[in-house]
Amino acid sequence: MSADAATALAGVPRTPGAAKPDPILVADDVVRRFGGITAVDVRHIEVQRGTITALIGPNGAGKTTLFNLLTGFDRPNSGSWTFEGRSLGGVPAARVSKAGMVRTFQLTKALSRMTVMENMRLGAKDQPGESLVKALVPPLWRAREKEITAKAEELLDRFKLYEKRDDFAGSLSGGQRKLLEMARALMSDPTMVMLDEPMAGVNPALTQSLLGHIQGLRDQGTTVLFVEHDMHMVRHISDWVAVMAEGRLVAEGTPGTVMADPAVIDAYLGAHHDTDLGDDALLDESVARQLEQEAAAEAKAHEEEQR
Repeated sequence: MSADAATALAGVPRTPGAAKPDPILVADDVVRRFGGITAVDVRHIEVQRGTITALIGPNGAGKTTLFNLLTGFDRPNSGSWTFEGRSLGGVPAARVSKAGMVRTFQLTKALSRMTVMENMRLGAKDQPGESLVKALVPPLWRAREKEITAKAEELLDRFKLYEKRDDFAGSLSGGQRKLLEMARALMSDPTMVMLDEPMAGVNPALTQSLLGHIQGLRDQGTTVLFVEHDMHMVRHISDWVAVMAEGRLVAEGTPGTVMADPAVIDAYLGAHHDTDLGDDALLDESVARQLEQEAAAEAKAHEEEQR
C-alpha cells in the first residue's frame, strides 16, 4: 500500500459500504435482475480517490455486472451513482468515458483488423477529424492528429508495444492485447480506470509488467478499481478490498483484514488465504528472463501462424 493511500484509508471502518474521506465514486441501491435472478443488489459502495481497490468474490457474485452498470454498458432495475459528484445513472458508455471513467474487459476488445497504432488513436478524445465537415479540411485536424500519435507512441513505448505499432492487433498474444487495451484506455487521460480481470490468460512474464503498470497508474494519481481472482495479486497491489457474494457487498477492508475474515475465507478464499505475494514470491531475475524468452518464442510462433 502506498503511504498516501494508507493515510487516506487509516480511519475507514472495515464494514461493507463504509464511507471514505474522499470518494470518487459513490453508488446507492444498485439492483440488476435477470428474470427471477438478482445479479446485483449493492446498497452502498464508495471508492476512495487515488487508491487501488480490488473487487473480489466467487464466480457469479455480480462483479462484472456491477462494472457494466456503472460504466453504462448495462442498465439497472434501480439505483443511482455519482462520479466526482456528477450523476452517471443512465448515462451511455461513451459519455461515461468522456467523464473520465474508462474500463477494460475480461475478454479484450482490441480491433483485430486494425493496427496497434490505429487502435490507440481510437482511444483519444477531442478529435476534430471525427466531424464530417472538419474531416474535409486537413489543416483543421492534422495538428491534433500529430499530438495523438505522439501520445500513442509514448504509451506504446511505456507498455513495451512500440515495435508492434504497425502490426495488426489480431497478431498480438493474449498478454500483449491486455497491455494494448490498458494503454488505449489511457489515451483519454482518465481519472479512474476499471480493469476487469487484467491478469486473466496473461503469461507470467507479462504479469509482472502489468502489476507495475497498475501501481504506476495509482502513483500518478489515477484511481484504479479492478476485478480479480488471483489473490496473490490482490494482496500484493491493493490498498483496499471489497468483497461481493450473491450480488451483495459483504465485506470491505485492507487486504490483510479481508483475507483474515473467517466469513470471507469460508465463502471464497479457501485454505490458501494466508499465502502472500511478498518479495520471495516475485519472479527473480533469472526466472523472469527465462519466462520473457518463452513469451518471445510464443509470440514469434503466433506471428508465424498469422502469415
